[in-house]
Amino acid sequence: MRIARFSTDDGMSFGVVEEDTVAAIAAHPFGDLTFTGQRFPLPDVRLLAPILPSKVIAIGKNYAAHAEEMGGEAPAEPMLFSKPSTAVIGPGEAVTYPQKLSERVDFEGELAVVIGRMCREVPASRATDVILGYTCANDVTARDLQAKDGQWTRAKGFDTFCPLGPWIETDADPGDLAISTAVNGEVRQDARTSQLMHGVPTLVEYVSQVMTLLPGDVILTGTPAGVGPLEVGDEVTVTVENIGSLSNRVIARD
Repeated sequence: MRIARFSTDDGMSFGVVEEDTVAAIAAHPFGDLTFTGQRFPLPDVRLLAPILPSKVIAIGKNYAAHAEEMGGEAPAEPMLFSKPSTAVIGPGEAVTYPQKLSERVDFEGELAVVIGRMCREVPASRATDVILGYTCANDVTARDLQAKDGQWTRAKGFDTFCPLGPWIETDADPGDLAISTAVNGEVRQDARTSQLMHGVPTLVEYVSQVMTLLPGDVILTGTPAGVGPLEVGDEVTVTVENIGSLSNRVIARD
């Protein structure tokens, strides 16, 4: 099932995408779904970020080849950092390049996990019990500021630096999905989630040992090798098998 968050002239709603239509649901997508009876042609709605999380927890250097291209080895344990909720945007929205502050902004395509209920200290064996589904993500990063600061908050935290979408796929198996990132149609990243050093169940266990996870919280699982710079005017597309594609254009920040 694909759960979308969308807007029409009448406001914002959640809904279930069924082929070329969206069936609206009442309230939120956590728990049993109640359909309102309203249906909208998919081309007539604007897809938004599928969720507005209270927090985005991301994992650094979780593909060995990416750790190597960044000049180091993959860490023995998951490396956690966070992105603010204000960084989240949806499909088709613009990533704004902060040219006054950064000269190098990179794409990082990722599989994202969306938490479905409040939880903490979840064993890996029960991780699927607390997951609502999965979506595509782009962990946009000001690479020069990441190197300059020695920690990642500023580099990862700009407004618009966390595109999510196009929807939440509840039935995907995250163990071995193709993931790719293309810039202006040219594939720059091409990998499989089976190459993750720490898989989704391990990440849910690890993160939930540190903090309580709330419905809608997002875990970014890490990016594969092939990261690179974006320029104003570029269109970047992250595609995850059995989920969909997330496209965003880069514009200059005012």
